Amino acid sequence: MAEHSAYPVGLRLAGRRVVVIGGGQVAQRRLPALVAAGADVLLVSPSATPSVDAMAETGEIRWERRRYQDGDLEGAWYALIATRDRAANDAASAEAESRRVWCVRADDAEAATAWTPATGRVEGVTVAVLSGNDPRRSAAVRDAVVEGLRDGSLTRNRPRTPGVALVGGGPGDPDLITVRGRRLLSEADVVIADRLGPRDLLDELPPHVEVIDAAKIPYGRFMAQEAINNALIEHAKAGKAVVRLKGGDPYVFGRGMEELQALAEAGIPCTVVPGISSSISVPGAVGIPVTHRGVAHEFTVVSGHVGPDDPRSLVDWASLAKLTGTLVILMGVDKIGLIAEALVRHGRPAGTPVAVVQEGTTATQRRVDATLATVGETVRAAEIRPPAVIVIGEVVNVAAPAGPAA
Repeated sequence: MAEHSAYPVGLRLAGRRVVVIGGGQVAQRRLPALVAAGADVLLVSPSATPSVDAMAETGEIRWERRRYQDGDLEGAWYALIATRDRAANDAASAEAESRRVWCVRADDAEAATAWTPATGRVEGVTVAVLSGNDPRRSAAVRDAVVEGLRDGSLTRNRPRTPGVALVGGGPGDPDLITVRGRRLLSEADVVIADRLGPRDLLDELPPHVEVIDAAKIPYGRFMAQEAINNALIEHAKAGKAVVRLKGGDPYVFGRGMEELQALAEAGIPCTVVPGISSSISVPGAVGIPVTHRGVAHEFTVVSGHVGPDDPRSLVDWASLAKLTGTLVILMGVDKIGLIAEALVRHGRPAGTPVAVVQEGTTATQRRVDATLATVGETVRAAEIRPPAVIVIGEVVNVAAPAGPAA
């Protein structure tokens, strides 16, 4: 049998009995896919890992806490044998053979009647790779194919649906966009990009893709946001796949909801792809956790685009000053002096640590440290410019600064 290659096939296991013998790491890895396939899974094992135990507790699988017994495979369509007991494995494998149940063995691939391929899934496509008894090669080929499908470098024959995707591009590093966001970019006809989006990704787009800088859309008699909304609607109505590439997350000070509402009113289908918010990723990039056990049990994200005394401000600075957790301020570089003064005036200690991170996660990232008493002057002296994330609180001192203050 070893001379012949395996015959690839997709098993439809929904509602069908599958028996897994052994509750260790192999079962922990294989069970989620069996559950996702809708299989009626019976686990036979005297013990199990905590993750497998949790699956039994939630009713995803049935678990009989005992060793394998002859007859356990009765009525099974598929079996996975993964114990450390060679004798039990041989006995279960023999039962599978006699009952004509396809059987995978974790301890002896040659003794099995089925092999588990290295699998990956991308938007409804399942990739399964078999390379005989070389699982590392199978995994490497699987990873290469999956990555190609995800980033669009491998062509897929999939239906294109005209419409708009609001894609959060993350904090700036092109590697921090989500997998789905990168795929949608690869399938776009038109990309309308913010200045703060991951610009390096635009260089990867095919030549036929029209890239529009949102900051340079001619406004005419419209306000900037209305002009962007109209551009999204116009290109979508022309039957094009449009990606609105935004920095961070579309719904974190990104006006994503305004764009979604405009598209809905125009009858344009829209997909929202969340992004990694700079409010947590940029502090993390310089070694600052926004929460830390014994230091901060909450963090608050605030827009600083208008000052504390501005009548347009919706922020209750007096209440924020009374909190003991972390305060993260976005879009607040030019107002940080006024913000710091307001926080101190309302009771936050003047010596509270502050870190300001400019262009976080990018090659030009830099961090300066100060206190509420000094941050205004520090930002001016260091010539910090937007985009920058400001972190206020004791978490700033949890770890040493990632690099020398600029």
